[in-house]
Amino acid sequence: MKTPRLFRFTALMAFFFAALASAQAAPDGWKDDFDAAVKAAKDSGKHVLVDFTGSDWCGWCIRLTDEVFSKSAFKEYAEDNLILVKVDFPRGKEVPAEVMERNRELAREYGVRGFPTIVLLDPEGKEVARTGYRRGGADAYVKHLEELLAAN
Repeated sequence: MKTPRLFRFTALMAFFFAALASAQAAPDGWKDDFDAAVKAAKDSGKHVLVDFTGSDWCGWCIRLTDEVFSKSAFKEYAEDNLILVKVDFPRGKEVPAEVMERNRELAREYGVRGFPTIVLLDPEGKEVARTGYRRGGADAYVKHLEELLAAN
């Protein structure tokens, strides 16, 4: 009976690829794997926007997501110009230990002292600018990002 064996193999492969896809990028376009994001930037020639956030407790982080990152103006700009990566430090949800350790390493490496901290990297992974929450909504934030990237 080869059919059950083939079925199990197919199911296992489907699970593997689904898990791989979910680790690469969330449905909203944000990656949670910094190293994969930098590689994608090198491959695509896009800049990387790294959001150091406390997604479920940091008021300014939540406002930045609600007022900017969730809006179509930002999403459209990001799709064409950026690789998005979220380095999250939540308090109310479980994060695998290896992910949290990598997030801590990145926060130390980039000298993150508060949230949100937005670090912009060039396609080679070199920091070119940093910013945080800014009033004005998605259109103003996109203009701000364009100015930061144009200056470098």
